[in-house]
Parts: sequence; structure tokens; C-alpha cells
Amino acid sequence: MKIVSFISFSLLVLCLIILDACSSTKTVPAGDALYTGAKINIRDSLLTRKKKKALSSQLLALTRPEPNQKILGMPFKLYMYNAFRAKKGPGKWIRERFGQPPVLLSSVDLNKNVKVLQSYLQNKGYFKARVRGDTTVKGKKAAATYTVRADGQYHIQQVQFRGDSSVLSQAIGGTMSKSLLKKGDPFDLQVITAERVRIDNHLKEQGFYFFSPDDLLIKADTTVRNNRVDLFVTVKPTIPENAQKVYRINDVYIFTGYNLEPGQMDTSKADATLYKGYYVIDKRHFYKPKLFQQSMAFDSGDVYNRTDHNASISRLVSMDIFKFVKNRFEVVPGVDSPLLNTYYYLTRQPKKSLRLELNANTKSNNLTGSNITLSWRNRNALRGGEIFSVKASAGFEVQYSGQFQGYNTFRFGLEPSLSFPRFLIPFFNFNTKGGFLPRTTIKLGYDVLQRQKLYTMNSFRTSYGFTWKENIEKEHELNPIVINYVQPVNITQNYIDSAKRNPTLYTAIDTQFILGSEYSYTYTNVFNYKPVNGFYLNAGIDLSGNIAGLITGANVTKGDTAKIAGKQFSQFTRLQGDFRFYRKVSGNSVWANRIYAGIGLPYGNSSALPYIKQFFSGGNNSIRAFRSRTVGPGTYQAPQKNGSLAEQPGDIKFEMNTELRFPLVSIVQGAVFVDAGNVWLFNDNPDKPGAKFTSNFLSELAVGSGVGIRFDLSFLVLRFDLAFPIRKPWLESSKRWVLNQVDFGSSQWRKENLIFNLAIGYPF
Repeated sequence: MKIVSFISFSLLVLCLIILDACSSTKTVPAGDALYTGAKINIRDSLLTRKKKKALSSQLLALTRPEPNQKILGMPFKLYMYNAFRAKKGPGKWIRERFGQPPVLLSSVDLNKNVKVLQSYLQNKGYFKARVRGDTTVKGKKAAATYTVRADGQYHIQQVQFRGDSSVLSQAIGGTMSKSLLKKGDPFDLQVITAERVRIDNHLKEQGFYFFSPDDLLIKADTTVRNNRVDLFVTVKPTIPENAQKVYRINDVYIFTGYNLEPGQMDTSKADATLYKGYYVIDKRHFYKPKLFQQSMAFDSGDVYNRTDHNASISRLVSMDIFKFVKNRFEVVPGVDSPLLNTYYYLTRQPKKSLRLELNANTKSNNLTGSNITLSWRNRNALRGGEIFSVKASAGFEVQYSGQFQGYNTFRFGLEPSLSFPRFLIPFFNFNTKGGFLPRTTIKLGYDVLQRQKLYTMNSFRTSYGFTWKENIEKEHELNPIVINYVQPVNITQNYIDSAKRNPTLYTAIDTQFILGSEYSYTYTNVFNYKPVNGFYLNAGIDLSGNIAGLITGANVTKGDTAKIAGKQFSQFTRLQGDFRFYRKVSGNSVWANRIYAGIGLPYGNSSALPYIKQFFSGGNNSIRAFRSRTVGPGTYQAPQKNGSLAEQPGDIKFEMNTELRFPLVSIVQGAVFVDAGNVWLFNDNPDKPGAKFTSNFLSELAVGSGVGIRFDLSFLVLRFDLAFPIRKPWLESSKRWVLNQVDFGSSQWRKENLIFNLAIGYPF
């Protein structure tokens, strides 16, 4: 009650402060007015209503200054500025941090805005446009109005590429079919600029190293009648001679110990070693020369092209053994044909490094914990760009009250790995093209999971696999060898007694032996969570025990199981797909969506998926209105007696999420979301009625909704989500929707239904 009273009192004080500040003109100086914004009036009978609206929006965005920011139609930042007028102390800090001074009419330069709008209209093909600006003052508030007479937009009548018989003119003319300038399109200076860049990009791929977009001239003839314009693409008469030549690569020099310190930049070629066409300057023999043969996209004698230029730099950077990569080209003097010498200057990363990571977490099942990871890295370990690393980690999760009290979890792990910047395959030697080197990684790992009062699990794992990228958007990961061995020890009588009442608990302490392969494919054109239009796809397949099962002929349904080294191996196929779609709604708001589907099929030597390969639903990155891993399977509801009974695995998973993210104040963002999903079993389980997947699976989805606050600190996002269920699949089919039972005023309802999620990063 004391906390509730304090919150109520604080809200009352805040309301009084805001009411006191709600006169938005309170701090406007005498003789001035609060600027409330601009309005655009477009007068043009030739423009459609839709085009007028779009043009008005574009012009409005160009006017300056912008009026005070508003949230839900009210200038809250201005209210905060007016409310906290102290010249020092907390009030001053709040005013400067969250407030915004009034935007005044005296700061509006009508003539400057008119010129900006006029210029924009000219660039968009409104060559006859006229703009007039005026202000309207009412009391202590004022607005600006800009009247635009557009008089029609000019459209392209024809496009001609003019030139002579030179190699350059022929190369430019050859790009005409892909021109961005189309007959019938509106005249647009931005498109013309993009056309010059497009032609330059094409010429750079053909060896015209010194060519520039500024060497192109696109003439516009506006004397054609009926608001039409003819465009002529040609080369400027003043184009430099070297911009007209096709250059080839002569020699490639690689300086491996380039020092950025003034006076220590050793660029002598005296100690260069020629290795398969490349001159490597490595006085201290830090690197094997073949490392650079793999990295270079250029060969001596190749025609220069920008793709190989950028790819070579990107491949060197992606090895993560060089801190800086610098590149330059130099014309070879005194030769008959145009040639370029290529120079790469590489500054080394520190060979050995130590990194400490500490993080904290909280789950929707009220478990709180922390994890510490110590990583040691040795770059260029075998002189071929290899990276050897060792990670040691320790963590815990505890709950000081509630059903999980005393069931603390402790984790310890050790993982050494060795990574090679190439495909490491016996008897084969091949490479990929593009700006990313392939990578082969060999890992070993050992983990201990101790759940107090329940059990301890020892986990041994190893893998051998490859990662490679086609380009920045497409990535493949193939692990032909993946071995996991999980062995339970120290199982308590308490857990055994619980498992007797609920046999499903035995699956968590089964010995698991996985001998298989994995492959995953990722495509994305979204590289951050800023408002953009794009999507993300991750799809993968996980196979285990198929070769061994085929050789041994194992069939668990007939009681015929097989073992390797005395241990029964798992046999299954597991498929999963994660599709995300992002759409910019307006301003800095984004609509984010995700669909996740997964299925695991046990067969041969297994009747069920291993526990570590099963699917779970519920939690702060899943269905946020339900506690972590507690949804399903199907319509089954597990008994909740202690912490050991919470997790409910499944063989099949289907989940959908949608979330609207929008800015509030400064680094603070808001969100509203709806999550839906469930997990199911592939086979019947008499201990879990309703858990099997059927054609009615959509009617068995759990659904939750909620709101969230996110603090975007650029280097991390701190997320707070509050959610509640609106559909509970374990209820009778006619009573599963519980939206009509939502009662925020009831403490009992809040206790049973409100789920608070604290997490780092976005859920998807």
C-alpha cells in the first residue's frame, strides 16, 4: 500500500506540473509568437489529388524550422521545458534533457524557404513553378503558408546517347538498354544524377579507372512543346585523357607490417617475395604467402574492375587479423599500354587478446541470473590467418521467492576452437568469389549444468564445419560433423519422485548421443532495427544418426536399437524456418512481423527427439504473455507444483508475432504487440492428452498481447515488455478466448495473468 500511495502521489504531482505548463506560449517573448508549423497550398489543375498530396508532403518536409515536437498531438517536450524553469539542480537537468524550447516565428526565414521550395520544384521538372510565402498570426501563435503554382510537370519525350567511335563512347552507348531515364517519366534531377553514377559504375567494371560521373553531361532541351523535354547523354569535351583509357593490373604489392605512425611507414619493395604473381613484403615472416593468394581477387594482367577492387579489401578485412587495410593504385610510367600497379598496406591486429563479458538476465518465470565469459584469442596462430580461441564461462539463475525458490541453476563451460580463413577439406582445394572469405571452424566444448535439488548434466560436444557468404545478404553454414553427448549425473530422489508422477520429466535426464550434420541458410536485407522495408529468412536442417541407422538397420518400434561405443545414438531429421518482415509505417515507426515453424521427426533408432533438440514456446523472445517454455504442448496443461515441472517441449512448433514500434521521447521507444503460437508432439503420449499435432492446430494457438518500452542506447537495446494472455489453449474450445475476462483493476487477475519481461535486444 505504501508503494501504491507513493506512485499515486507522484502521478498527482506530475499532473499538477504539466497543468501548470500547459500554456504552450508561456515562455514566448513579448513581440514574438510560437511557430506552429507550415502549410502548403498547391494550385495546379494538371495534377491529380494524389499527386498534389504527395508533392505537398515533400515540400512541407523541406521547410525550416520544424515546429515543436508533438506526442499524441500535444507538445509534451515544450510543456516539460515550460514546467521546469529552475536555473540549476534537477529541474534544470530535466529541462535540458527532456524539454524543448519554443520554436519562434522570428526564426522563420520565408524568403529562404521560398528559394528552397522553388529549387526543389525545378529539380522535379516543374520549370514554370512559382512559390509565394506568407505568415498568419493569431494571438501568441503563428503559422506559415506557402502557395505553389506548379503549372505542370515536364516529362521525358526522348533520350539519346550521343558519342563517337571511341572505346569510351561505345562502352557508354552499350549501357543504354539499362538506362534509368525512360520515355514518359517525369523529369527528375535526382534520377539524372543516379544515371550518371550508374554509367560510372558500369565503366569502372570495364577498366576505366580514372573515369568520374562528373565527366558525363546530360543536356535537357525544354523547348519542346506540351511540357516535354528531350535528354541527351554525352561526354564532356574537357574529359581528361586518362579517363578515356582501359587500365590493366600490372604488379600487386602487399605490405604486411604497415605502421600508421609518422616516420615508420616502411614501403620499401627491397624485401619483396614473389609468390604466384604477388609481391609479399613480410620481413619478419609473420604470414605464409599463400594466405594472400586466397585473399586477392586481382591477378596480374586482369582488366581493372571495381568489384574485384572492393572484394580484395573486404576479404582482407574479413579475416580479422588486420586492424586497417589501405589500398592505392599507381600508373606505370613509360609503357605503351595503360597499366596500374596495386599496393595493399596492412596494419596488424594485436596477435593475442583477452576479453571479459558480463551480462545479467531475467526471465518471465521470475528467474534472475548473470553470466561471465572470459575469451582468449590468438590471431594468425599458424601463420595462415588462423584464429585460435578459448572461451570459459560461468553463470547462474536464482529465484529468491515463489515456486522456483531453492531450485537454483549453475552453468560452467569451456570451448576451444580453431578457425581457418578457407575451406579445409582433405584432397580438395577451392575458394569462393566475392568479398568474403570462407571459414572452416573446428570446435570442442564441455559444459556442466547443475540444477540444485534436481540433477546435474555433463555435456560434451564437437563440430567441424564451414561458413561462407555469397554476398552481404546471403550466408551459408554447413557442419558435416556435429557430435553431442549429454550425460546426467547426481539425479536427486526429489526429481525421480516428480518424474514418476509426470513421466515426461524423464526426457530431460535422458542420456543423449547425437551424431549428425547441420546446414542453415540466411538471407537478409535488414542490417539493423531502424525503420526500413525488408525481410529476414533463416532456414535450416539438422540430421542425426542416419548413416549409422542405415548401416545397423535400427528400428526402435520393433525393439531393435543400435549403439556406438555402448551408447544408443539418436536418429532424427529436424527442420526449422524463421521468416521476418519489416515495414516502415511512417516517420521512424516500423511494423515488425515474424513467422516461425519447426518440425522434428524421430525414426529408426529413436522414438522421440533428444531434449536439447526439442522446441519450446513462451518467454520474452517468444509468446511474451506466457512464462518461459510453459506453453503446450497442444491443449495439454502441465501441473505446476515446483520449478522442475515448468518446461514443456514439443516436436513441432508454430509461432507468429507482430509488433508496432514507434518513437516516444529521445532514446525511448514504445511498442504494442500480439504473439501467437504453440508446440505439439508428433506422436501420441498418454501422459499428455491433447498434445498431438492435428489438422486443428490453429484452434490450439496460445495468444497474448501487450505493450513495451525500449531504451535504444545504440550499443544495446534495453527492453521492458508487459503482456497478458487473451487466448488459453488448455481451456474448453468454446472458452479459450479470455479477452472478456481482462480486468486490470483486479489484483488477483494481475497476479495470474500479467507477465513482465526484461530483456536485452529486440525479440525479432
